[in-house]
Amino acid sequence: MNLFQLLLLSVVFYASGALANSDSEQGLVIATERKARDIGWTTSESTLQMVLRNAQGDESSRQLRIKSLEVHGEGDKGLTIFDQPLDVKGTAFLNHSHVDGADDQWLFLPALKRVKRIASQNKSGPFMGSEFAYEDLSSFELKKYHFRLLEEAVFDSHETYVIEQIPTDKYSGYSKQIVWLDKAEYRPLKVEYYDRKNSLLKTLILSQYQQYQGQYWRAHTLTMQNHLTKKSTTLQTEALRFDVDLNEHDFNQASLRRAR
Repeated sequence: MNLFQLLLLSVVFYASGALANSDSEQGLVIATERKARDIGWTTSESTLQMVLRNAQGDESSRQLRIKSLEVHGEGDKGLTIFDQPLDVKGTAFLNHSHVDGADDQWLFLPALKRVKRIASQNKSGPFMGSEFAYEDLSSFELKKYHFRLLEEAVFDSHETYVIEQIPTDKYSGYSKQIVWLDKAEYRPLKVEYYDRKNSLLKTLILSQYQQYQGQYWRAHTLTMQNHLTKKSTTLQTEALRFDVDLNEHDFNQASLRRAR
């Protein structure tokens, strides 16, 4: 290989590296803007219906409530309470997200009258028999992923950024996630989840967005489709309000037992 070929090769390698860094930097900038647009909501409470569908299309439904607390400088906290049907009534799930490191999660099972801690290595498991995993219920935090801008594309008539998110948690059930964010409001419209073998496992579609307090967007319909089992789960928000009377004491392990 002559000197010219060596110089040409070094330029190609430099350009490839610069492009890769640029894609990563752009991905982080876009993800940071997404996070920045959803800061300051403080507290919220919602009522939802969870619809489970098997591979044959048969459906069953559950009623639940989700209470959320924004924690500045740390991950958000959430308490999910199942109200119907009777076989799950009183079941409660507590999630303490963290900006950096594994989340803390607990599940209260009323039939056993005990609180069960969800181990880090089990967070890829299904949440209450749904197609959502425990780790899907965590708040969006920048340090949980490495980001990369893949492309810009149109999805469902929206101009979007297509972002690759690689989880930093070694116990994550996903090798990567591909997220379609609309350029106008930085709202996720579609998320593809790839398993540890890098095969497409699930797809989440977020729709029927509504804006609250002139700033915060929430998708009222979330449908998770499992491509392996052919099962799906839809979370449909029926009511949502912000600035509710909640504080740190509503999100500790004792709150799981008294959840009503």
